[in-house]
Amino acid sequence: MRLPPRGGHRRDVGGAEAPAPPGASRVPLVLFPVLIIAITAVIDVSTPRTTQVAPLLVAAPVVAAATISVRATAVISAIVVALTVAMNVYHDLWGALSSDMTLASAAAVGLASIVAAVIREKREAELKQVRSVAEAAQRALLRPPPPRIDRLAVRSVYLAAEAEAQIGGDLYETLQTPYGARVLIGDVRGKGLPAVGVSAVLTGCFREAAYREPTIGEVAGRMEETALREIDRDDPCEAYSERFTTALLVEIPTEEPVARIVHLGHPEPLLIQGGTVTGQLPDRPGVPIGLGGLVGTLPVPQTIDFRPGARLLLYTDGFIEARNEHGVYFPLAESAARHADEDLDGLVAGVRKDLLRHAGRQLADDAALLAIERLPDTPPPL
Repeated sequence: MRLPPRGGHRRDVGGAEAPAPPGASRVPLVLFPVLIIAITAVIDVSTPRTTQVAPLLVAAPVVAAATISVRATAVISAIVVALTVAMNVYHDLWGALSSDMTLASAAAVGLASIVAAVIREKREAELKQVRSVAEAAQRALLRPPPPRIDRLAVRSVYLAAEAEAQIGGDLYETLQTPYGARVLIGDVRGKGLPAVGVSAVLTGCFREAAYREPTIGEVAGRMEETALREIDRDDPCEAYSERFTTALLVEIPTEEPVARIVHLGHPEPLLIQGGTVTGQLPDRPGVPIGLGGLVGTLPVPQTIDFRPGARLLLYTDGFIEARNEHGVYFPLAESAARHADEDLDGLVAGVRKDLLRHAGRQLADDAALLAIERLPDTPPPL
């Protein structure tokens, strides 16, 4: 994809390759209209007078308008007009009706191409501005996790389904709090700006509640209150909304070899220990955030062993619902087991590569993954 940002965070955009640096493709692109002009001129010189190829020159400014700068398009248009005049004089057609029509067409297409190039460059500038805003929002919503939180190593992947997407409905956060490391991963129902808005609200709530609430279950309760308040503000008549968010909240205390997990309708995490991968199904699953009124009680955390060397994989459904050309879902657990003996970077890179290979580099949904490893009590410096 591109170079991973700081903090071990890897972000892809649809598995696409990194875009070329600005201006890197302009030099070869200008060869296309020039090539059209050169080929047309050669054909014109080498064919009889009765063969009129000058009208083919108008293709050059059209191609230029779509690929190169306004100034270069104007130059190409001027060359086409001048060459059209030269061809008519060379074939002794100057002053004929066909000559005048060809020249008028070349001038009109040239002017139209210049206008089209101006409009294109304006829209490209607007798109660049929109992307810069999206990237700022991306950094605020999905901050790269630190490579280490106390005795934990953390790596992440975010794969956007659309090549131009910067942000979506998947969210995650990792924090060092007085109660140990606290981690959130979730998936907002829906797409577009509404999903981004919900992501921003819930991520902000988690960042505040994770430092204040003594239990991870109470953090989930605070997020539920926030979600219901937002739903009520937007539509007071909506009793039970379809605007919900599946999530996992994880608390990993520093001094205890355990992890406490709150399941809120989200796919279960995978525990990798001793080369074995097991799904951590909840004893008492909770409902997604936004539907807590259906049960009326705080979710109960599930406690699992999480000793040095163990790893947790938290992910959104984009990692398990990606299908290949035969409609087969991506086997995340098998992929994780295949790379379980590698270091954490190798594990994450291997799973990411397997997913893109399985889905043919075309994802139907955003996919986020957090990999957390408990390090020895005295880990070597990174």
